[in-house]
Amino acid sequence: MPRSVNSVAKRARRKKVLKQAKGYFGRRKNVWTVAKNAVDKAMLYAYRDRKAKKRTFRSLWIMRINAAARQEGLSYSQFMGKIKTSEIGLNRKVLADLAMNNPEAFKAIVEKVK
Repeated sequence: MPRSVNSVAKRARRKKVLKQAKGYFGRRKNVWTVAKNAVDKAMLYAYRDRKAKKRTFRSLWIMRINAAARQEGLSYSQFMGKIKTSEIGLNRKVLADLAMNNPEAFKAIVEKVK
């Protein structure tokens, strides 16, 4: 009995990967073996960096809060400690946004926790 090969599924798989590799440079966009490796690596980077993005944004918020708090005479750790004890329910994202875009409101928060 002859060997049965599912060429339709094989072509669909390859087409899917080559579609994902669209825009890549050189053989990475049109040669199956190279494109498959490039797409696999890109997917790993995408997965990893979705987690890293959260860390980098948190560190950015901390830097912004620290800079704004120091202008008011407090360090970041002192400010965050006082925020927790005064039970102000603002997270770092909101505090950083206030520090950047609404310094008066941030200053009011600092005065409230001092």
